[in-house]
Amino acid sequence: MANPTILTVDDDPAVSRAVARDIRRRYGDQYRVVRAVSGAEALEALREIKLRGERLAVMLADYRMPQMNGIEFLEAAMDLFPLARRVLLTAYADTGAAIDAINVVDLDHYLLKPWNPPEEHLYPVIDELLDVWATTPDPGITETRVVGHRWSAPSFAVRDFLARNLVPYRWLPADEPEGSRLLAAAGVAPSDVPLVVTADGTSLVAPAEKELAAHVGLSTTPTSDFYDLVVVGGGPAGLGAAVYGASEGLRTVLVEREATGGQAGQSSRIENYLGFPDGVSGAQLTDRARRQALKFGAEILSAREVVGLEAAGSGRVVRFGQGSAITAHTVVLATGVSYRRLATSSLDEFTGTGVFYGSTVTEASTCSGEEVYLVGGANSAGQAAVYLSRYARRVHLLIRGADLTSSMSSYLIDQINGVDHIVVHPWTEAVGGKGDGHLQQLTLRDVRSGATDSVDASWLFVFIGAEPRTEWLEGVVERDERGFVITGPDLVADGRRPANWPLPRDPYHLESSVPGVFAAGDVRAASLKRVASAVGDGAMAISLVHRYLESQ
Repeated sequence: MANPTILTVDDDPAVSRAVARDIRRRYGDQYRVVRAVSGAEALEALREIKLRGERLAVMLADYRMPQMNGIEFLEAAMDLFPLARRVLLTAYADTGAAIDAINVVDLDHYLLKPWNPPEEHLYPVIDELLDVWATTPDPGITETRVVGHRWSAPSFAVRDFLARNLVPYRWLPADEPEGSRLLAAAGVAPSDVPLVVTADGTSLVAPAEKELAAHVGLSTTPTSDFYDLVVVGGGPAGLGAAVYGASEGLRTVLVEREATGGQAGQSSRIENYLGFPDGVSGAQLTDRARRQALKFGAEILSAREVVGLEAAGSGRVVRFGQGSAITAHTVVLATGVSYRRLATSSLDEFTGTGVFYGSTVTEASTCSGEEVYLVGGANSAGQAAVYLSRYARRVHLLIRGADLTSSMSSYLIDQINGVDHIVVHPWTEAVGGKGDGHLQQLTLRDVRSGATDSVDASWLFVFIGAEPRTEWLEGVVERDERGFVITGPDLVADGRRPANWPLPRDPYHLESSVPGVFAAGDVRAASLKRVASAVGDGAMAISLVHRYLESQ
């Protein structure tokens, strides 16, 4: 097979030759470098590459080109090679356009001209993009197909699981010709969906998450019975702990019951995370952290639920739902929090068929031109509202208070105020719903007067509350009245250590009431509910793990 291609396009011949020269010098032995001097010429080159069945890894396009600027070219090129990484070459005066391109063409990076020396400004960027491209499965080659019904909760669950685990798939409605053909070929009735057909042709009918994970390339079985460190939970705190633990020589396994990234992984764009001035999607951040953890040798187990924890001498036993277990010297609890369910039974039946807890990325494109309702007033709700506004005719943001100022970052409030078709409804809550097979009507209530109103609605996204996933720790570690894990100095009351504490020292800062068991991120009592602080907790927990191991 021919080497994959790196394409450059710039209407300035000198710049075009320079960038191609620098790219060829570093990557010419593994990649074919093609240069063009106009958007039209570059598109023609891409069509030829597509017809030959070859691969395109990276595109670098100059912003200021006549007839077709760099953004317009990249947008057109996405239809031919959606997985190719995209870079915009721009002058300092055009950085605003580059930032806008992040949303228009999902730009991966923009480079300021000149980029000399390339060893500092060009090659590190291209290295990272090539690494991402090389580890992203091409759905044209390894394609998973999902057949199901639009308003089917099990079909949604499969799609959401694949999307959150960054597994490419193609969605095929059961009542359309290609979906019907797959059902017939698998001997499956339309009522039996979802049907998942993996890249190797295996047919899975309504698969459980663990079965699905195993067939799409996710690891579900530990390679050992004993580790230095078990990290429970794959959100930012858990991924941070796995990266630092594995990179510092600890034999590390991370166990996640749903998908790595946690709530942060579902965010359409995080704009206040250090080091990403133009924002980063939760999926991108999760993907990079996951690959980083694997690079350092951490194991990541997906679709495995932890149901028990116990101390056994110097070991800490982590038990899975299927009866198996692994043991480690230390454990980091990083299970995060879940969105709280709406307290109305008439909406429960529509979960996955109109009512969604998070999951905006999975469902956003199907909301095109629709009226969408969203419950919540914190940052996750604000990010979702802005993202959904790219698709929906109107986004209605329902909040119980007077305004957003007490619960949402000001940059998000400014963004919401700048979108005409986002409407904030203060003093409003969703209290009921009706529909035939899926949500079709919502009942809204004014929390001050109690007056109710019914509106036609097929989409309700919920981003409220933060409930820790700690039921399985009942009677094992001390928790506060809301279920968050108490750690460090908060465990020492009036100079007295926790009951049954066996060591002649106070608990370390992130240590729970069981020595060697630490809590990091949102699951920890009194933690700051931010991505950056969760990652910091994960890193700090590893420092304390080392201190604990040294003392044993």
